[in-house]
Amino acid sequence: MLEYTDLQQFLPKEEYKKRLRVLQQRLYELEHAVFEANIPVIILLEGWAATGKGRLVNILAERMDPRGFRVVPITAPRTFETRYPWLWRYWLKIPARGQMVVFDTSWYRRALIERLQKQTKKKDLQSVYQEIVDFEEMLAADGTVIVKFWLHISQEEQQDRIQKLLSDPLTAWQIGTEDLLQSQKYLKFYGMVEDMLARTDSPHALWTIVEATDRHFMRVKVLETIITALEDRLSLPPSLGPNAQPRRPEDELKGAVNA
Repeated sequence: MLEYTDLQQFLPKEEYKKRLRVLQQRLYELEHAVFEANIPVIILLEGWAATGKGRLVNILAERMDPRGFRVVPITAPRTFETRYPWLWRYWLKIPARGQMVVFDTSWYRRALIERLQKQTKKKDLQSVYQEIVDFEEMLAADGTVIVKFWLHISQEEQQDRIQKLLSDPLTAWQIGTEDLLQSQKYLKFYGMVEDMLARTDSPHALWTIVEATDRHFMRVKVLETIITALEDRLSLPPSLGPNAQPRRPEDELKGAVNA
């Protein structure tokens, strides 16, 4: 899947600025629409280290109502969490009805970074994938919208970004040991990502591969994909296009209630 991704996708800065405001406003309107319709929403961000997930999360959150929108950063499980079934800590973080939750990395670390660290054994992978698919299928059957992203960059691009971050004391902290391991074993990790995408792409939880070389293009594609998914679920007419304009929140609420 990754080999067919065009990493040269580019969006001019002026066009990005013009489209960003419209997209953020539309996402804000849809937040209220899903709240009125009692629809839980999961936005899942996975990708290579140094793809700019942190800034993307800020872009998604900065115009949202915090009463219905939250961000969940996922790190290695703490000691007490390892005493429970591994998906337990994610169940505690899923959105309530009408709430939107962004997972900054997710349950897929079990099949990716923990596999790379040899904490997940190869013999256990089939059961890990099956548990993930069952988990997402259960959430979708209960009405959750699941939008999954893999942010993709080349090995050379990742190395350049990591070196740039490490060279500045103000940004060096952003690169951890897991990021360095992923970069050092890029090709091996690449194969793990391909395996994960193939095994967990499903109609109720599709993967969207995002070309992340150009950050402007990446942010707009993520926003547009989320908006399209929510409009489809709410049975709202498409709002995206070159002349797209924000709609009135009261129009979206009415459409969601009647859906």
